[in-house]
Amino acid sequence: MPKGQERKPLEAVTRDYTINLHKRLHKITFKQRAPRAIREIAKFAKTNMLTTDIRVDQKLNQFLWSRGIRNVPKRVRVRMSRRRNEDAESGEKFFTLVQHIQVPSFKGLQTEINTGEAKN
Repeated sequence: MPKGQERKPLEAVTRDYTINLHKRLHKITFKQRAPRAIREIAKFAKTNMLTTDIRVDQKLNQFLWSRGIRNVPKRVRVRMSRRRNEDAESGEKFFTLVQHIQVPSFKGLQTEINTGEAKN
């Protein structure tokens, strides 16, 4: 970003991403693969949604651990929602909620910005 230009203020937004865990877990010890997958998803969310408070949904956690600690799925489709933090004690204005989306195939999927409206 050029000097003198300010960033736009953050606002609540929801996006769908496909995360390739296979390349992020390459050469990782078997007993560390599922925990590392959670950390890699949190790191991905932190860089893309620009928040430090990342909350991984229980269903996503169960999906990643469904085949055990060693055999993590190669790809996962997630919905990342940047939401306003209602907790007054927290220093952060926003947090990111990461949820799992089940898809039959990953072919042809791209990043989508969800507005909550139905597609025609």
